[in-house]
This record gives sequence, structure tokens and C-alpha cells, in this order.
Amino acid sequence: MEKAIIQLLLAVIAVAAALSPPQAEAAVSCSTVMTDLSPCINYVIYGGAQLPPVNCCQGIRSLYDQATSTPDRQAVCSCLKSVASSATPSIITNAASLPSKCGVNIPYKISPSTDCST
Repeated sequence: MEKAIIQLLLAVIAVAAALSPPQAEAAVSCSTVMTDLSPCINYVIYGGAQLPPVNCCQGIRSLYDQATSTPDRQAVCSCLKSVASSATPSIITNAASLPSKCGVNIPYKISPSTDCST
């Protein structure tokens, strides 16, 4: 179940990263994505009714700020998508709620079907 949560969190990060302006080569690794989003795991697994932990939102903002180039955003997206492919619908729903609950504006839905190439 934790693997599914991590996958969902990665999907959230991919969305946030896609909002950043394009720049150079990818500097954001999958391990960075996992580290930044690890405080969100319990929230994603056990429910999104309450506010996510402060350190979860800090991780989302940190990852969003780091993913400044197109390659960065695509790397984050690919990492999240690989995790999200085995997530349950409820985990995906909880993960999709994180950006808005953390004050990060994402113009599209978090989903395992997100196209990381665009």
C-alpha cells in the first residue's frame, strides 16, 4: 500500500513540476522526488479529509521550486507516473487533492494517464 501512496505523490509532483517555466537539463532525480514527498505518504494512504502535514506541503513546494526546466518536470512526471501505475483510486484521489490543499496551483488533474512528454 505504501508503494501506491508513493506513486500517487509522484503524480502530484509531476503536475506541479509541469507548471514551472522551461530551462535546461534535468537535475531532479526520482530519489529527490521520493524524499520531498515522503512526509505525504500517510496523508495519501489514509485519507484526504483533513489538511496534509506542514512538512508534506513544504516538500511539494520544494519539489515544485526545483523542477524549473522541461527535462526536470518530465523526470518528476515519469517518476510519479511509475509509482501511480499501481496506486488505488482512493490513493490517487488523495494525492490529487494535495496541491490545492498545499496552496500550489496546478491547472490539470493528477492522473496515472498524464502524458509526461507534454
